[in-house]
Amino acid sequence: MVKVTGDSVLVLIDVQAAWNDPVWGKRNNPEAEEKMSIVLRKFREHNLRVIHVRHDSRNPKSLLREGKPGFEFKKEVAPLKGETIITKHVNSALIGTDLDKLLREMGNPSVYFAGLTTDHCVSTSARMAGNLGYRTFVIGDACATFERRGKIGGMIPADMVHQVNLASIDGEFAEVVNSGELEFQ
Repeated sequence: MVKVTGDSVLVLIDVQAAWNDPVWGKRNNPEAEEKMSIVLRKFREHNLRVIHVRHDSRNPKSLLREGKPGFEFKKEVAPLKGETIITKHVNSALIGTDLDKLLREMGNPSVYFAGLTTDHCVSTSARMAGNLGYRTFVIGDACATFERRGKIGGMIPADMVHQVNLASIDGEFAEVVNSGELEFQ
């Protein structure tokens, strides 16, 4: 069990409608949004800080571009009034945003990441948070990703992409946990 203390913050990464589009290919962990929603509810019930991060692509054709339907947050984890929303333009939620400043103002909290996609923005943000000295967690069952085309041919299944990325983060940049392991004080 992992004790979620009063100095903890949940950072939900890019849980946006664009990821529902079939253009991305096959996805793993169809229960990820449900797990995110459960964790989000527990953070709210315990009056812990929640930060919602969304991606605004600089590419005018991107589904994740402001003004397009895919830019919107998924309803399962939509921000409530008063919850912090950060918009980013690159993979890391800590580059070009005030996330690091907000976290430092909170007194160097434990940071729990969940969201989409495991191998891009979740991984990049967790790696940077770990490097910046935060006690960092990635809630593995509250993340998901898509299959990827390998550089030497063939498709890499989404679950393999997910598992390899969680394994490469765990113990080096963050502690990978599952939502059921979180024990709220």
